[in-house]
Amino acid sequence: MSDTDTIRIAFVCVQNAGRSQMATAYAERERAERGLESVEIHSGGTHPADAVHDVVVEVMSEEEFDLSSRTPTEISTETLESCDYVATMGCSTLELEADTDVRDWDLSDPHGEDLERVHEIRESVRERVEALFDELENELAAEKNAD
Repeated sequence: MSDTDTIRIAFVCVQNAGRSQMATAYAERERAERGLESVEIHSGGTHPADAVHDVVVEVMSEEEFDLSSRTPTEISTETLESCDYVATMGCSTLELEADTDVRDWDLSDPHGEDLERVHEIRESVRERVEALFDELENELAAEKNAD
């Protein structure tokens, strides 16, 4: 990976209506704040829901994210295998043929949970996304210094 290469990240869960939507929103913010235009973000589910969970829209609006118009989508194996990093949310037995760094974040599903629990899940998602972007920045800096 070099600073001129595109770094592809995917956030995946079954319905793409909760955790992966939160992760995508935080990743988009991190990409913008850190000036990492070379990061391409994908989000999807294996069996997408019709809409983002209402409770997720609510807790993310508290963080100034508007997820109300987002639509859960299906993500293909081909897309996942094109990614450098894939984060599953704790609901996947994903196996990819490609040389992709797959991480299971083992997060609880926010659907049907009370607001307090969804806030906890949201904070775990935020922390993991920030840590992933810290790792990406460190890798990019190390490669730049090696050149």
